[in-house]
Amino acid sequence: MRHFAALFTAIDQSTKTRVKVAALAAYFKTAEEDDKLWTVALFSGRRPKRAVTTTRLREWAAEAAEVPLWLFEESYSIVGDLAETIALILPPNTSESNHSLSHWINSLRMLSQADEPERKAFVHAAWHELGGAERFLFNKLITGGFRVGVSQKLMTRALSQATGKPEAELAHRLMGKWHPDDVNWHALIEAEDPEADASRPYPFYLAHGLEDGPDPLGDPAAWRAEWKWDGIRGQLILRDGAYFVWSRGEELMTDRFPELARAIDHLPPGTVLDGELLVWRPGAPHPSSFNVLQPRIGRKTVPKKLLREAPVVLHTYDLLEWQGEDIRKKPFAERRALLENACADLPDGAPVRLSPQIPFKSWQDLIPRRENARAAHAEGLMIKRADSPYRSGRKKGDWWKWKLDPLTIDAVMIYAQSGSGRRANLFTDFTFAVRNGNDMVPFTKAYSGLTDAEFRQITAWVRKNTLQRFGPVRQVTPHHVFEIAFEGIAASARHKSGVALRFPRMLRWRQDKPLEEANTLDDLNEMLRIYG
Repeated sequence: MRHFAALFTAIDQSTKTRVKVAALAAYFKTAEEDDKLWTVALFSGRRPKRAVTTTRLREWAAEAAEVPLWLFEESYSIVGDLAETIALILPPNTSESNHSLSHWINSLRMLSQADEPERKAFVHAAWHELGGAERFLFNKLITGGFRVGVSQKLMTRALSQATGKPEAELAHRLMGKWHPDDVNWHALIEAEDPEADASRPYPFYLAHGLEDGPDPLGDPAAWRAEWKWDGIRGQLILRDGAYFVWSRGEELMTDRFPELARAIDHLPPGTVLDGELLVWRPGAPHPSSFNVLQPRIGRKTVPKKLLREAPVVLHTYDLLEWQGEDIRKKPFAERRALLENACADLPDGAPVRLSPQIPFKSWQDLIPRRENARAAHAEGLMIKRADSPYRSGRKKGDWWKWKLDPLTIDAVMIYAQSGSGRRANLFTDFTFAVRNGNDMVPFTKAYSGLTDAEFRQITAWVRKNTLQRFGPVRQVTPHHVFEIAFEGIAASARHKSGVALRFPRMLRWRQDKPLEEANTLDDLNEMLRIYG
């Protein structure tokens, strides 16, 4: 557990990807195999089930700390995290523990079969043995609330450094429903994987943002334009009679898009397509909004009802491999011609569609097309040099994204919650509302866009203007207006306001604007009518 706690601390105390990867790679080189297996499981969301209710844990912690329960609850409302509150309020541990991470996890899993006095005795004994980060992590494990800021891509990068295996192969190994009960470290990570080569994607070519328009790019005849779709960037790989779907984040998502399996019937083996995964209902003139696609993203298995309601297609705009040959070095115009030929005979209803290009003779021709992008449920335009190869990563010069300016609305902060990590002592997560007569209707949350100085300023104000507390959340006096930027808006029955926003963030704190000048629910519904 000490080794795992040191890893967690190194990751939690840094915002730099390089530092996190190095810490993970060092851990994967030296830790025990069972601990490495459980670490990968925990970091990919495979947490043990809660062994003790939070109510009992609070009671036992107050008893162990010899404080009244009301004082524990007050401390909890300030700290905002139960595991951290327990770790802080308990007296120092009276002994040391050399038990491994896997030992504690297996003990907690067995605890679910014990009666309450036995559970209590075990938890108290663990608190006496564990201190600092180890105690905090034990509390997270016992509540079933363990989470850490490590993406699948970051973890596969660290595993690649530790094992020497390619990242794409490791991503393939970690997909699916595996669990430490069903597989060991060698079988999951080290054993030969015959499917790895067939499934391996190419590194994605990423575009830079075009801030001041395309005029500096020179002769328009040297460029091609197309829509920048609002979906999930992905590669569809057809090899050895199988299909594989990879996201831009190098996450294998094959099992989430089973309808793409039919591409095998229409395109030859040795085909790799780059494109956008979109919900596109039969007969619809344009794709559905990203909000309709959202439920498909987080599911490992997709029920038939969702497959019917949100059918996904790959809107393809580039061809990376054709008949088993890597063609990325060919000019974009040549790859595009091959792609058009490949898609020419695709029948209606095929899960792959050719993304159209936008004809233009001058840069001025593209301005009205870009301004109408939202009507096509697109984010703007992509502009690509006709003679460009398909590069790796974000290389400047050949591919540009000319996105629309974000939508904005002026909203009122009504709830505040503390952040995490280095911002744990600041209020950084806010709920915003629009006016509806004399009422405030909450419609979105946002937690990015302010400077540290502004977060400190608003934190001081929140502490002086709290109306009520709901655990870690504080209701505050409606007073401060913020300009909220977002990329899209859609109807939503799950929200009191009736809308859901895409990528909301705080654009600026409108300290110059009084509460009475914030937008209304009618304004929000008008935006939904126009842009939804």
